[in-house]
Amino acid sequence: MPTKAQLRKTYKHKRQQLTPALIDDLSLNISNQLLKLNIWDHAYYHIFLSIEEQREINTDYILNILSGKDKHIIISKSDFKTFKMTHILLTDATVIKKNHYNIPEPVDGIEIPDAKIEVVFVPLLAFDKQGHRVGYGKGFYDTFLSKCNPDTLKIGLSFFEAEDCIEDTFKGDIALDYCVTPNKTYTF
Repeated sequence: MPTKAQLRKTYKHKRQQLTPALIDDLSLNISNQLLKLNIWDHAYYHIFLSIEEQREINTDYILNILSGKDKHIIISKSDFKTFKMTHILLTDATVIKKNHYNIPEPVDGIEIPDAKIEVVFVPLLAFDKQGHRVGYGKGFYDTFLSKCNPDTLKIGLSFFEAEDCIEDTFKGDIALDYCVTPNKTYTF
């Protein structure tokens, strides 16, 4: 069974092999898979803005879906001193700048409390068939998700299929409800 550290290394490498065109195709497939899920009757959706340098999923397609469905779109600003995120309502007036880690973030805006967020699209490097995920290892999302309502939907987005099991998961890890890949949706 691989550890989080081993998976982090493996999947960062796998991502680096993806071309921009392939990332775009896979991201569109993931968005189309999401449309098949019964998740669109909520109001507040949290989504990450893609870090191109990390070859993350292009979330522009999902942003377009949310916008077309008139949803409240929430994006975050990360504090690397406290490892906490502030959640900001995305509006036409929101100014977005890349931080020191190339993460696109809102400069400022209307803050939305964790408890109001109903659906979270979760970035990840890898995940297993139990719904555990491997992120970049800073704990931002585990901290954030632990403050959300227990019924908040947590949906991972992955270019790759599930691992059987991650060796070093622990009690503080917040499991996903779904993980969507270009070819299928895993339900946990």
